[in-house]
Order: sequence, then structure tokens, then C-alpha cells
Amino acid sequence: MRIVIAPDKFAGTLSAVEAAEAICEGWLRADPGAQTRLLPLSDGGPGFVEVLHTALGGTLHDTEVTGPLGGSVPARYLVSGATAYIESAQACGLHLVPEDRRDPGRTTSRGVGELIAAAAAAGARSIVVGLGGSSTNDGGAGMLAALGAEPAAGLSGGGAGLSALDSPVDLAAARAALRGASLIAATDVDNPLLGLHGASAVFGPQKGADADQVQRLDAALAAFAEATDPGGLREAPGAGAAGGLGYGMLLLGGAVESGVARVLGAVGLAEDVAAADLVITGEGSFDTQSLRGKLPHGVARAAADQGVPCIVLAGAVAVGRQEAAAAGITETYSLVESAGSTQAALSRSAEELRKLAAGVARRWSGGRAGADTGADRGDDRSAR
Repeated sequence: MRIVIAPDKFAGTLSAVEAAEAICEGWLRADPGAQTRLLPLSDGGPGFVEVLHTALGGTLHDTEVTGPLGGSVPARYLVSGATAYIESAQACGLHLVPEDRRDPGRTTSRGVGELIAAAAAAGARSIVVGLGGSSTNDGGAGMLAALGAEPAAGLSGGGAGLSALDSPVDLAAARAALRGASLIAATDVDNPLLGLHGASAVFGPQKGADADQVQRLDAALAAFAEATDPGGLREAPGAGAAGGLGYGMLLLGGAVESGVARVLGAVGLAEDVAAADLVITGEGSFDTQSLRGKLPHGVARAAADQGVPCIVLAGAVAVGRQEAAAAGITETYSLVESAGSTQAALSRSAEELRKLAAGVARRWSGGRAGADTGADRGDDRSAR
């Protein structure tokens, strides 16, 4: 059996690379003769640079940038040909902020602008920024300040401070810093900047905002929009991505592009799926949002186009059989159910995912030689 293993990260426990390895190792326990092709993926959030480096090669550039709370954090960007790839979460990710300090009114996207400036200085003609997993709600104001927008002090203090803007923001220097380089926001979030479906209302609570703060942050972003672009960019799909970083990039002339499509094209998923008998994808939580253009949905569509069955191994599954089938997914499997509890699934994620994959392999392959020995044959990947 020829199998393509193409998961996203299992947020908080396994990177996409680690998840793919665990699934492969588990499957080979039960079906050591399987031919596996590992394609760890990302939709633009954490793991974006790692996944693309695995697929494209290129050169990784290490640097230090301003983190979401103002201190210095390590970050890296990838250059492949004339294109640079940046992962915004490395500069302003939620994982960089301790739970007891999470406040989207204070966190800044300044480090994203510093990464963009570094990529431009390195000669990149196209700069692709993966958006997702952010701790910020500043509309990309900090990013703009890092690139030269004024007043810098009024833009770098986080989302709450934007309410104090009382004059137009000067974007001329920020736009000039990117002259000659195109800017692409890679995201599969289509939220606008403001309102019930905007950055503050939808994503603010995930970053520590209560109901009152959500309203204040939305008002602050409205003030920022008035100071930067009284026109229609605030309504553009994707403007609300990553706490409004999508909006900031649109102000610089950037375009919004599907992060899933960008990554699937880069790794050559369609070609690998065409040669496969089965496709496996997965993520931490497979829910209704997963069916709205997130990575497993994109993988399932690619499999359906080739008439290849696609199964999902996820930390938790909250999608019914009919909904999954309509999206091109043959079966779904829950790590929480397999492990017996959420705690077990979280504390032993890699091993529990191996066990789940082995069990699924027995169902799909008929339990070939070695299926019941329990031996971990995950290091034998000569068939790949």
C-alpha cells in the first residue's frame, strides 16, 4: 500500500513534522511493507517555515526580533530562490506569551516588520508571510512602525493604544522600504478587520480578551482604520487575520493568498496523491472550522480529485460522518477516544498517535506480518 501522510500540527503537542513521523512509525508497526511518503504541512501558522524548508530546501536565516511583549526573541526566515518565507508566529505568536501575561491590548506585531525588513534587505523579490497563531490585536500597526510608518510610538504599543491616534498615519516610508518586493499574506482566514466577524470579536478571546476588552479593541482598530485607510480595505477578506496583520499587509499593497494552497503547491501534494492508495491527514482539533478551507479540507479535496480515499487522525473530532464525507473524507479517528482521555492524549501525544495509526493500519491493511508483535518499526523507512 502506498500512503501519503500529510498532517498539520497538533497544536500545543506535536509539530507537523513530529505528527507525520508518529503516524508513519505507528503505521509501519502494523504494516511494515507499506510505502510511505511524509509531507508535513502548515496553513501559514506555526510550522510554516519548517514545512516549506523541508519541501523546498533553500537557506534559513537566523536573527533576533522584537517579541510580542517587547523583549527580544529568536526567529528565522527562509529564502528559496527570489522568495522569502516568514512565519509571523515566530515574532508575535501566542506561544511566546505566558498564560498569565496574555493581553492582546499590549502585544505588538513589531517583530514581524523586522523580519520583513530583513528579508527585503537580503534581496527577496517576493515575501510570503504566513499568518496564524498570533498573540496580537494591533492591526499590523507594530509591523508598520518597524518598517518606518509614523508616528512610530503610537503604533508600537499594542492594540489598545491605537484608540489614541488622532491624526493620519504616514505610511510612505513603510511602503518605500518594500519597493521592488511583492508582499503576500498567506492565510485561510477570511475575516474582515472589524465587527462581529472581525479580528477582535473572533480571535480576541483566544488571546485573553474578555467581552469588554473585545469591544474596546474593536473600537481601537476602527480608529486605526480611520487613520490609515478610510476606504474599503478594512472589509477585505483576510484583513482580520492574525489580529489584523492581514490589514497591515494590505495597506502596504500586499495580497491575501490561501496559505493552504501555497503550501500544497510547494510540496507537490497533487503529484504524490495521484500515485497513492491512501492519504492520511490530521490536526489537533478536527471541527466545523476544519471544513472551511483549513488544511485537512485542502488535503481531502486533493485526494478526492484523484479518487483516492482520505482519512483524518485528529486529537479530537467534532465533525459528523456525513459532514466529513461531503468534504471528501472517508473516515475520521480521534486520539482522545483512542487514548481514553484528553489528559492521556495530551501527555503522551506521540506514542498515542503511533498506537492510533497502528490500529487504523490493521483495519486498512488486514494486519500484515508483524502487526501484533508491538515492535516499533518506525525507524525502518527504506520504502519511502
